Amino acid sequence: MADCIFCKVARKEIPARIVHEDTQVVAFEDITPQAPTHTLVIPKVHIATLNDIGPADEPLLGHMMAVAAKVAKDKGLDAAGYRLVANCLEGAGQSVFHIHVHLLGGRRFAWPPG
Repeated sequence: MADCIFCKVARKEIPARIVHEDTQVVAFEDITPQAPTHTLVIPKVHIATLNDIGPADEPLLGHMMAVAAKVAKDKGLDAAGYRLVANCLEGAGQSVFHIHVHLLGGRRFAWPPG
């Protein structure tokens, strides 16, 4: 998607503070952090919502989780804990229609969320 902001980040057309990149995903710092650590993990391929995922995407989603855990460890969050959030559609808070995982940490989180 030519006009997708996360596709532009993945193609390096928009600057971002990238903390991890490989052939499948990019992880970068959120520009409006909701916690002391707020990193986004996005696939390089455009998938608009979690509703658009098919069986062929399952390895990519697993890789996104593994990268999120690696970034959490790199940031020293693995001992204290962290939260991963994936929103689907506006009603759940999705504002950029390119699937992504929010890695949040560095503070205590309440339950239930929202």
